[in-house]
Amino acid sequence: MIPVKAVLLDMDGTLVDSDAAVERAWHHWALEHAVPIPVLAPILHGNPAATTIRAVRPDLDDAAVAVAAQRNLDLQYDDLSDVVATPGAARLLRTLDELALPWAVVTSADRRLATVRLHAAGLAATRLVTIEDTPRGKPDPAPYLAGASLLGVDPKDCLVVEDSQPGIDAGHAAGMRVAALRGLSADLEIRDLADLADRFTH
Repeated sequence: MIPVKAVLLDMDGTLVDSDAAVERAWHHWALEHAVPIPVLAPILHGNPAATTIRAVRPDLDDAAVAVAAQRNLDLQYDDLSDVVATPGAARLLRTLDELALPWAVVTSADRRLATVRLHAAGLAATRLVTIEDTPRGKPDPAPYLAGASLLGVDPKDCLVVEDSQPGIDAGHAAGMRVAALRGLSADLEIRDLADLADRFTH
């Protein structure tokens, strides 16, 4: 069994397959804000909305960034028709509960979006850290440190599960081991969440 005392899971792309909804919202937002899609595409996954917006619209002040970020979130709240759990997600969460390993979801979404997406995917998370809970988002370590604090576990004893480079960087910056999806390089590379469940039980 993987020797950790808690697991911190990213949401979008990790527990929940929301890629299409995320991309639809950002493409719509980009048209409204005169941002070329090729400029936006490489950074639209894994970062908080405000971080992405500052990168593609450096001319906006903090107030304008906040408004633009909220617009992006507004485009996503009701776009849930094709949001589903990723392969192995439900099995992994059951495995963690059976092993009595505490876990939490740590996401760059706000609480409203995280709640509706997890519900749409048929997943229930009682412990949740969102962009509203920390002063800085991924790749800053603050979200994952908040997750460790929420669970009462030393950061070095936590395993982060991620599907994006900003999230992987956040986990490592927090002093945690990281399991990565999508062929990304990390401490542990996994095919899907069922693969991770197997590694906890074999």
